[in-house]
Amino acid sequence: MNSKVVTLISAAIGGLAAALAIVLGHPFAASTQKQVLMRPSGGTTFASQLTATTPLTPREVYERDARGVVAIRATSGAAPQALSPFGAEQGRGQTDTGTGIVLSTSGLIVTNDHVVERAGTITVSLDGSSGQTRQASVIATDPSHDLALLKIAPNGLTLHPLSLANSSATQVGDPAYAIGNPFGLNWTLTTGVVSALNRQIKAPDEATISHVIQTDAALNPGNSGGPLINASGAVIGVNSQIASASSSGGQGGSTGVGFAISSNTVKTFLQGAHTGI
Repeated sequence: MNSKVVTLISAAIGGLAAALAIVLGHPFAASTQKQVLMRPSGGTTFASQLTATTPLTPREVYERDARGVVAIRATSGAAPQALSPFGAEQGRGQTDTGTGIVLSTSGLIVTNDHVVERAGTITVSLDGSSGQTRQASVIATDPSHDLALLKIAPNGLTLHPLSLANSSATQVGDPAYAIGNPFGLNWTLTTGVVSALNRQIKAPDEATISHVIQTDAALNPGNSGGPLINASGAVIGVNSQIASASSSGGQGGSTGVGFAISSNTVKTFLQGAHTGI
């Protein structure tokens, strides 16, 4: 009998099958570590709040925000382990792909913690392809809210930070747009609406995440860490999980029930991780 399960939406690519097999789920064992926060040194210029008063079309949202979305490849150097709860084999050479949101011209990027947890090497693609990449470091994490803050060197780059909306102003029925890296297909736009508010989901460490936004915009493996965007072009959430109809494992995809960690939760995380946010 089918049962409802909630799965993470990073994409795992293992060993020699990297070009062929993309597995839904978190490729590393779930962690129970406590929140670890570090403050980066130096000043940061953040994007100001958007002031658009008329709704943008999906094309306008894409043209405005796509350059503020990055693809992430996180490679683990850990020794082989058991199967993850979502059916992905964990082991040496495991690569997790996801999405990130540029927050500042100084190179700060937010994503899901499960995308980069235990990664030995993190590579960020900034232009929708492998042509322009930077190595990233993790400067702050909050596993209990499945959030991580990355830093890349901004030298020689023209970064396009996205703004974080006040998610408490979001209403059911509002337009919702997701831009991400599903199945390695960079800068993919999907559209939908806000389906429900104030949902609760479980983080990989089993902590409860509240004030979650539900959407029917298609989310697939690789969308983890990417933005859920409103009709003003501002980020209302960080896409994190989807609901699946069966717990039988294997390949998964959009079911029309996706979940995003609210932008206000992200703001709280950033306030603890970086002065002045």
